[in-house]
Amino acid sequence: MTTLLSLGHGYSARALARRLVPQGWRIHATTRSAEKAEALKAEGVIPHVFPGEDLSAALGEATHLLVSAGPDEAGDPMLRELGDTIAARAGALDWAGYLSTTGVYGDHAGGWVDEATPLTPSTRRGKWRVAAEAEWQAIPGLRLHIFRLAGIYGPGRGPFSKVRSGKARRIVKPGQVFSRIHVEDIAQVLEASIRRPNPGAVYNLCDDDPAPPQDVIAHAAELLGLPLPPEEDFAEAEMTPMARSFYAESKRVRNDRIKDELGVRLFHPTYREGLAALLDASEEDAPD
Repeated sequence: MTTLLSLGHGYSARALARRLVPQGWRIHATTRSAEKAEALKAEGVIPHVFPGEDLSAALGEATHLLVSAGPDEAGDPMLRELGDTIAARAGALDWAGYLSTTGVYGDHAGGWVDEATPLTPSTRRGKWRVAAEAEWQAIPGLRLHIFRLAGIYGPGRGPFSKVRSGKARRIVKPGQVFSRIHVEDIAQVLEASIRRPNPGAVYNLCDDDPAPPQDVIAHAAELLGLPLPPEEDFAEAEMTPMARSFYAESKRVRNDRIKDELGVRLFHPTYREGLAALLDASEEDAPD
């Protein structure tokens, strides 16, 4: 039986599980709370509250490993807790995946980056990710694949609720562009990699259309038939430090490798298809 151990089973990992569980996969997944564990159980996943539970049996059973937990200033939290156990088990795993971020490339003033671009992060979180990638790559015998994710959106993470509530703003910073990826496309790339493992590979996960954030908000309003949200200059806009930090870097991310090597054809090649699909799929987001 193919068995996946999902460490830090979050939004993207749950999308992958929805594809694998119907195919007969057995999935062990960690979460931080008993409440979330019950929700995962309802999705056909075997939950483990972690830190807390002993994962040695789940890891011993696993044929595949997916790591979604983010690092902190002390390094990767899963390796702190499980590093020796994972290292001992590494050679028995058919596939391992680590979910990173395109933030590792740093700022390129709107220019293009690909998987060969040097890692020059400018944010604290980006530097943590570079260090975490290196930690995982250093495990001998681990058949590791790194997935650098652009901005994630999908069900429950679209702009429609803010637009409808009147709280959305079109923050404008000249030259600013972001790459994005729909969560279902993340799931299909991960599954494609599992089917075609290539240990050591790094993949950028993003769609075909890097775009200014204000364009995405404007399109969401258009789909809803609502007026354009107000435009605000980035320099004067009230934002949390976390939100403002996302604007510190601007780049366009290439995704050729997932297409050429894994044969992926994106379900949502631009935010336009992605937002339309979200609207069609959710009564909550549908126009009145």
